[in-house]
Amino acid sequence: MSSKVFLDKEHRPVYQALAATAAAIRTAAEDAGLGRIVMELVNLRVSQLNGCAFCLDLHTRQAREAGESEQRLAVLPAWRDTDLFDETERAALGLAEALTHLPAGEDREAVFAKYRGQLTPEQFSVLSWATVAMNAFNRVSIISGHPVRAR
Repeated sequence: MSSKVFLDKEHRPVYQALAATAAAIRTAAEDAGLGRIVMELVNLRVSQLNGCAFCLDLHTRQAREAGESEQRLAVLPAWRDTDLFDETERAALGLAEALTHLPAGEDREAVFAKYRGQLTPEQFSVLSWATVAMNAFNRVSIISGHPVRAR
């Protein structure tokens, strides 16, 4: 008997609801003027922070398919230290980090206010939903032990 429990297989309807949420987020992102690349950068950064190998493999591939450069993928963990990311991408990445780490009390409100000032309300909302969903997907994959297969 395996010690792994694949959450996505054990309760498929629950996982499908999470996948449907991700699809709704993609549509909302397009409507808010956020392209696929910025959304993949957010998915990758959240997955880096959480250490989810499966999601890192998946979203690195998807970012490349969307046209993201190897250089920007390579420096993503140090995005603050380079001028390779535009203001919207920087705000998206900063918000994603803040929502993944959730700073305490007064610091939280100051951080959120900063990004609310840099993004439209629609962008702030959709990026928040994207981060929440990516954190959930990371946890499903980490708990399940989803393997990264060699290609």
